[in-house]
Amino acid sequence: MSAFTEPAFAWEPITPRGVAAFARASFERLFVVQAIVALLAATVAVWTLSDGIYPTINETIAQLPDTGEIRAGHLNWPDDSPVLLAEGRILAVIVDLDHSGNLRSPADFQFEFGRNSVRILTLFGTGEIFYPPGYIVAANQTDTRPIWGAWAPDILGLTALGVFLGLMLVWMVLATLYCLPVWLTCLFSNRDVSLGASWRVAGAALMPGALIVSLALALYETGGLDVLQLSLAFGLHLIIGWVYLFLSPMFLNRAGPKTRKNPFLNRS
Repeated sequence: MSAFTEPAFAWEPITPRGVAAFARASFERLFVVQAIVALLAATVAVWTLSDGIYPTINETIAQLPDTGEIRAGHLNWPDDSPVLLAEGRILAVIVDLDHSGNLRSPADFQFEFGRNSVRILTLFGTGEIFYPPGYIVAANQTDTRPIWGAWAPDILGLTALGVFLGLMLVWMVLATLYCLPVWLTCLFSNRDVSLGASWRVAGAALMPGALIVSLALALYETGGLDVLQLSLAFGLHLIIGWVYLFLSPMFLNRAGPKTRKNPFLNRS
């Protein structure tokens, strides 16, 4: 037997002992708990988007001029430049036609629209995207406001669906890849675990990391973490998954001694 009492009921994927309990649970139980964790992650993602980013976008649209567009890869901007259109803690939007760098924001992500491209400035570096030459994109309040009003709810819905389905799919694929290391860990530590049970443990071991990222994102949205700390939490969740993969099997019972039948007994 293990030094610890083997968990008998799978209900929480937070502790290694709780993750180990899924070895004896059904696939349906694992699916339900994963769905709850994925739904929580999707909720946090939508909340961060709607509360931390959408207000800045709405303010940006409110500050757009009555005329303006991106045509043939060129921004036609009738107002002054550089100008700060909107700014939040996470996102800032600036128009600087010459990318002069004379206007900067402390926001974590700064979108700077120039004459031929948009630059994205972050703590980790700068990226540049050139406007597509074959399209006409509205850059005025009259055209942009109804378009954004129509798409904003759909973007939230697609974000929720994408996070939920993406996590469920990734967990399924990773559990298939990780079940063999779990099974080998159980084999060499003499744990009584089948390959299917190892798959369930591997699937459950991925959930603590997702919970860490969800908590970190919620703290980031409320100002409890900065973008660097959020990035560290994302990297930490990968390590946590591997720790749980190899630690959780230690909470399972050891396989009992195998006994052989005496072939000379009960023989006439």
